[in-house]
Amino acid sequence: MSGVLGAPVILINQLNNNKNKPSVLLDFIRVLPQYILPQHLLCRVVFYLTRLESRPWKTFLIRTFIHIFNVDMSIAEKQDVGDYKHFNDFFTRLLKSDTRPLAIEQEAILSPVDGTISQIGEIRGDIIIQAKGHEYSLEQLLAGCSDWIYKFSNGKFATLYLSPRDYHRIHMPLGGDLQQMIYLPGKLFAVNAHTTRVVDGLFARNERVINIFETDIGPMAIIMVGAIFVGSMETVWKGQITPSSERIFKTIDYKMETISLQKGDEMGRFNMGSTVILLFSQDQLSWQPDMQAGRKILMGEQLGSKIIPTAVA
Repeated sequence: MSGVLGAPVILINQLNNNKNKPSVLLDFIRVLPQYILPQHLLCRVVFYLTRLESRPWKTFLIRTFIHIFNVDMSIAEKQDVGDYKHFNDFFTRLLKSDTRPLAIEQEAILSPVDGTISQIGEIRGDIIIQAKGHEYSLEQLLAGCSDWIYKFSNGKFATLYLSPRDYHRIHMPLGGDLQQMIYLPGKLFAVNAHTTRVVDGLFARNERVINIFETDIGPMAIIMVGAIFVGSMETVWKGQITPSSERIFKTIDYKMETISLQKGDEMGRFNMGSTVILLFSQDQLSWQPDMQAGRKILMGEQLGSKIIPTAVA
């Protein structure tokens, strides 16, 4: 059962399975309107409004946004509001080249974004943790793509949340060759703490773009998850993927092309904020000990380390 008709059933299940019932009820009340709102229509409206070039309009939006979210413009390449073509140009702004130095360790795996670690750890079989008491499967996340499910089973994952004030370009944690891009239409629930606690399988329900790279430690997935008001995602090789007039499952194979990106290169961006999920195969890396749920991170910071095989004497 889906949509608003299924919401009461979901709430009952949540209350039965959680001891902290008042907190669950409050989260559910906050999320309930999202079952009713026309998510994709709202995203198209926001897409249009954030690209209007009227100077008074864009200036009002940008200045209001900076004030509400306390955006640090001192690190932006363009600090004058008037230098931005429209609001989305500001939202996807470049940073000064020296503000996000890349971890220099040869074996470092970089954070691809500025944001907050929502969850990080091991994939148990094909099960990934969404939040305390909530899980989803690789099969759901990858829409049944059996080859990739097999390769990422028992591997590592990291879920990274970008708040509105964060830098919204996505960079490569490792160098790699693009193998496949998969577009999966879906819902556009918000991806904040409230929804992750009460919407089952949130990241496997929302619209997403799955990018698979082959690296020197095996396959790596960089999954861009859409959210309400975040219906526009793009990559450096394909341009704008969403919104799309055809909201149908698409797979594009790049194995016969040469699209190689180096560690730290930009690979895509959100036109508004959302979530990135990283997947790696088994026994190829370890996460840094201080990388825990709730920790703030910056693009280029060391998120993990490659596992170097021990030489046999």
